[in-house]
Amino acid sequence: MEKITDWRQLWKELVAIKSASRSNGVSPAPRDPWNDRALAFKQGVLRRWQRPDSSRNFILSQLDADSTVLDIGAGTGSWAALLARRARRVTAVEPSPAMIAVLSASLEEEGIRNVSIVEGSWPEVYVEPHDFSLCSHAMYGAPDLEAFILRMIACTRRTCFLLLRAPSLDGIRAEAARHVWGQPLDSPNFTIAYNILIGMGIYANVLMEDTGLWKPRVSPSIEDAHRDLKRFLGLADSPEHDGYLLTLLRRRLRWRCGRYLWPPEVRSALVYWNVRDF
Repeated sequence: MEKITDWRQLWKELVAIKSASRSNGVSPAPRDPWNDRALAFKQGVLRRWQRPDSSRNFILSQLDADSTVLDIGAGTGSWAALLARRARRVTAVEPSPAMIAVLSASLEEEGIRNVSIVEGSWPEVYVEPHDFSLCSHAMYGAPDLEAFILRMIACTRRTCFLLLRAPSLDGIRAEAARHVWGQPLDSPNFTIAYNILIGMGIYANVLMEDTGLWKPRVSPSIEDAHRDLKRFLGLADSPEHDGYLLTLLRRRLRWRCGRYLWPPEVRSALVYWNVRDF
């Protein structure tokens, strides 16, 4: 009989791998990693949000004019601004000063006055309880997801919302992860998070975004795709799996319009539950 997966440990291990891959094995510099990328991040979100999606529509449908909302990992403020137009008050929690600078400028440009910004990392930062709490793809750096969620619950009177990436188990990264790690879960993601929630006694609702899989990745060459895949798997300094990964990429990438196209392999899942049922 197979051993039951320790989902909390798997999440923690994948967070550590992702952290190491971003720093390439070097201790992170004290500077804000978003210093040169915050504005580009905002523009990328705005491009993605040109398409309608069921998660935004559903969350907005749950709010009323007297609602208070906690936005955890608010980034450059796309969610905070959207929520502020429907709710009475929004608190945006964000650790990056560069992100906060863009967030503040965006709120000022749009004339939004009902968003309070708190600089700090969740779950360490203090905030008062709100009616709703939301974390949109900002939990992937938290090694202890259970502690992250328990703090959300403690600060929420009604409903918690988590937006998580849900990778396909037949994607290139999943196939590579299965070869390297013996299992196809390539990153901190919906599958692991949902099993952690079940282990906490939370049987949450799930809404898969109806826009389907995210836009596919592209690479200018097989070599670039290989470097990206190795970095993603935390293998930048190891040649051990190079032969397998190159063969995998040559088999599965498609040449289109002067670049290599990856198969689409990720969608978003909205996970939500009423804290009064917990």
